[in-house]
Amino acid sequence: MEAKDSRKLFPGSHLHIDPNKATLFGLLLLLLSGKLKNSDFIETSIETEESFWYRLLIVRTILLQKFLLSIDIPMALVGWMFEFICNFYIQNGGFFGLLIRIITFKVVFPRRNSATYVSAVGITDMRTELSKDIVYGDDMYFPALSVMAAKAVYENAAYNKSVIEDTWGMSFIGFKNYWNDFLRKANTQVSLFRDKTADHDTIVVCFRGTSRFNAKAWSTDLDLSWYEISGIGRIHSGFLKALGMQRFVGWPKFVVPDPTRRAPLAYYDIRDTLKDLLNTSPEAKFIVTGHSLGGALAALFPTILFYHDERFLLERMQGVYTFGQPRVGDAEHASYMEKNLEKNGALFERYVYCNDIVPRVPMASMFKHFGTCVYNNSRYQATIVEEVPYENYFSFLGFIPKHLNAIYEVIRSFTMRIKYGSFYKEGWLVFGVRLIGILNPGVVNHGLRDYINSTRLGKTHRAFFHLPPH
Repeated sequence: MEAKDSRKLFPGSHLHIDPNKATLFGLLLLLLSGKLKNSDFIETSIETEESFWYRLLIVRTILLQKFLLSIDIPMALVGWMFEFICNFYIQNGGFFGLLIRIITFKVVFPRRNSATYVSAVGITDMRTELSKDIVYGDDMYFPALSVMAAKAVYENAAYNKSVIEDTWGMSFIGFKNYWNDFLRKANTQVSLFRDKTADHDTIVVCFRGTSRFNAKAWSTDLDLSWYEISGIGRIHSGFLKALGMQRFVGWPKFVVPDPTRRAPLAYYDIRDTLKDLLNTSPEAKFIVTGHSLGGALAALFPTILFYHDERFLLERMQGVYTFGQPRVGDAEHASYMEKNLEKNGALFERYVYCNDIVPRVPMASMFKHFGTCVYNNSRYQATIVEEVPYENYFSFLGFIPKHLNAIYEVIRSFTMRIKYGSFYKEGWLVFGVRLIGILNPGVVNHGLRDYINSTRLGKTHRAFFHLPPH
């Protein structure tokens, strides 16, 4: 009965892998057996036998996921302690400020929901200012605005409201935590704000990315599970669930009521909010953005708009900008998106910094990217590429170059301020992160600091690359 109920959750063709249920003996049997259905930790509609190399890929991925899941609690605890100690230090004015506050009994204890509390992302990069050199009309205006929004959305609602209104001078629309029907909890955060001047009126939808200290979220990024939407292709099921896929019914055009939900579903609520805002502002348009997991959700949002034929919204979608985005679907999905983006004249730019591991997962043998890829190397030189170097991150050919590049980034850390100015200065904390990069370049290269630097220092020449104007 349990297996039957589980299958009802997926109304179409699917592959669902549960690493929690996988045992070493079960993984060995998977390698020896040709059918995925023979494994009790895999729920799938696939009846055919699969190749040994495909099964080996699944086994390798599950082992990595099991490792991440095994360190989830200690990793979260380390993250909580790191953020609390850093916020305690910062909010009390540093070392000497803290001494004075202790003597005067005025020690400040940070509150997680306050506008001054920052996450690990904010701690390692405290920059909040938009570039004064990149103004509306510049090709890089929306990418530069998007990446700063993608950084801010890692913080809480109060922080986002403060930065958007007080620092950027824009209108804060809201910060919501959306429901995941399959995890049965709200864990998809989205910030919405409005950039309106005499020259333009743009609504920004920004999805939050993967938490630095959430091993479960990293495990989801690696997951090979997929759900097939007829006529579109196979799409990473973890990303679809976070975006708002409904249990039992998949992706109907409207929400099927469920009294157990304690928050709205992201896609449907954002879609309806945009319709309300755009209906009252004929000149307004919108862009969608996000970093990491947020980039995946930003990439899938127009997929479902195309699927539902939301002509009104698609005509007002000015562009999609993702940073460090993982692959979200198979070759059929990539073809579907390329065709529809071209037909609708929609702009989709995917930014990748150097050896970032996340744009290179899940494996290229199963999932494919789409859209214009803007690749920045460690000297912040931007080029438009079909695919990034070492598209398989674990390729042996890239091992030495990636680690040599990480050493260069450590050295570069001392010269950033001299070469580019005070905005690009890297302190001792960032230097420490760069040192970690020598051991694991791909994870450190995923940080937003280098993506922010890329949008300001690595400008593309749109005319040279024959890209459409914004």
